[in-house]
Amino acid sequence: MKKLTARLLAALLLLSLLTGCASKPTAAEGYTDPAPVEHIEIEEEAVALSASPAALPEGFVPVASGVLTQKNAKAVVDYSNSKDGYVMVQFTAQTASRIKAQVKGPATTYTYNVTPGQWTTFPLSDGNGSYTVTVFENVKDTKYAAVVSATFTAALSDEFAPFLRPNQYVDYAVAPQTVAKAAELVQGCETALAKVEKVYHYVVQNFTYDRELAATVQSGYLPVLDTVLEKQKGICFDYAALMTGMLRSQGVPCKLVVGYAGTAYHAWISVWSEGEGWIDGVIYFDGTTWQRMDPTFASSGGGSEAIMAYIGDGQNYSAKYFY
Repeated sequence: MKKLTARLLAALLLLSLLTGCASKPTAAEGYTDPAPVEHIEIEEEAVALSASPAALPEGFVPVASGVLTQKNAKAVVDYSNSKDGYVMVQFTAQTASRIKAQVKGPATTYTYNVTPGQWTTFPLSDGNGSYTVTVFENVKDTKYAAVVSATFTAALSDEFAPFLRPNQYVDYAVAPQTVAKAAELVQGCETALAKVEKVYHYVVQNFTYDRELAATVQSGYLPVLDTVLEKQKGICFDYAALMTGMLRSQGVPCKLVVGYAGTAYHAWISVWSEGEGWIDGVIYFDGTTWQRMDPTFASSGGGSEAIMAYIGDGQNYSAKYFY
């Protein structure tokens, strides 16, 4: 009876926390494979979830090298650094239309928004294998026309490459305060899990869930890490992106995971350590064992026994995308 009551309390708290955090996408929403025709349908993606600059690890800042590219008068795909786990895209023409890019890997297709005139970095989240990266321009409603496409084979320098560097969702390259705070928090830590513990407890103990943002957030929202750090509040996307950026900046491989907590779209993280490997189901330390690390629920739930039991149950989580 006690266990049932705890699970009911956890479920009620879960529902309250997820209200507005992210809507559940439909099957056609946002994640459409490129089709071999002139136009394809791409609907708007559901919001996932809603001092001096600190130095970044050498070689971690993405660069459009221009060595391997596919381009035309409108856009360019630069895959010069695929071995480092990323590809870069720029829409170079003048346009008032919405621009999207799709990164189709060996297992999954990811759809992203692109700001014209700016280089944007996307991770090669599926690891080694064949990728097709396509830039699309909106023509009407949800119809998009392919502008340029590049197909290449990625042979990563190591399996962690996509999950150490900045990308569109975890852009710590332009977040000096976030990097500096992470360096401060992990000072003296000798292991990856020690760093995780320091960053995790800082976020859980100091950040609050932004219900106003959750109720008003629009499709295409991206966390600005230094802003999240300054406000010390955000939606699940913000929590996960901030922790991911902090840990990556300190050399800890970390995935921003988007999927489902129960039936609601949600975001959390997965980290890697030398002793444990990828820790997908066990992250926070409860004094005895490592459990799943969901900073949004742990923070908003006040670390209650019920909510921590929910987080620790892997059956409550289903991963869909890794950034």
